[in-house]
Amino acid sequence: MTPDQYTIQEIFVDVGHGHTLYVQEWGDTRGLPIIFLHGGPGNGCNDTHRQTFDPDRQHVIFIDQRGTGRSLPHGSMAHNTTQDLIADIEKVVVQLKLPPFVLTGGSWGSCLALAYGLAHPKRVRAMVLDGIFTGSQSEINYLDQGSFQVHFPDVWEWLTKQVPRREQADPVTHLAHKALGNGPASIRAAYLYGQLERSLLSLDDRFTPPPLADYDPSSIRIELYYMKNRCFMPDQYILQNAHRLSMPVWLIQGRYDMVCPGKTAYALHKRLKNSELIWATSGHRGEREVWNIRRSILLQLAKGVE
Repeated sequence: MTPDQYTIQEIFVDVGHGHTLYVQEWGDTRGLPIIFLHGGPGNGCNDTHRQTFDPDRQHVIFIDQRGTGRSLPHGSMAHNTTQDLIADIEKVVVQLKLPPFVLTGGSWGSCLALAYGLAHPKRVRAMVLDGIFTGSQSEINYLDQGSFQVHFPDVWEWLTKQVPRREQADPVTHLAHKALGNGPASIRAAYLYGQLERSLLSLDDRFTPPPLADYDPSSIRIELYYMKNRCFMPDQYILQNAHRLSMPVWLIQGRYDMVCPGKTAYALHKRLKNSELIWATSGHRGEREVWNIRRSILLQLAKGVE
């Protein structure tokens, strides 16, 4: 992220094991405190993420998770687990002396928010989440085993043709193994997996792949590393423990999400004590309707601190 006129400060937080996190504090410190958690988990924060928020009424903390964005070392998977990221958030909260705050994020960001909430429930005032993902094996399998091909058969066929014939029954496992290796073959494998995801993100399925020569595989490599390790949590951990979360949770879910299908959001809603599930005409990417819903909820929450 680049600083703008609403940036309060940029800091680098040493979280140990050689990792330093980039944190941008933005908005008005008198406003509703919000921590934004980006997706991926390798994506990092970017300037467009500010568009959800009102700098005059909200105090937003943007954190580049380990190995992402401007955090260092870039792309590192050493000492990079969900438990590390939860501890990192807590260190930022303590350093900034934040009062109870709202957690917001989508996709992997929703998973990390829920995991943090289970670890530190008294810190979290509310959650506003979209593109719901809880890190279970069945959710990972949905994408990696091509269950989306009911709607996108052409994408799955394209992917299988990118790998050797003997690997075509399970192309993602082949690509993940290659991507987490070294050399040019690893970059191409990460690139192909990235194109798979990009093909499925939006209701508008048109996209222009970046040139392979300019491609940075770090984000996808971190994502594949997390998925290979089932997000470093026991299977179904979040769903099985969701009853422990009592704070208000808003779940915004695209009906046509081909990356994180709505079945998970519905199951999570049933297990949360104090949740609202809002269906949107959207894919996985936070398109206009999701953006409007998320922004409206956060603005209503901000009224409580004015």
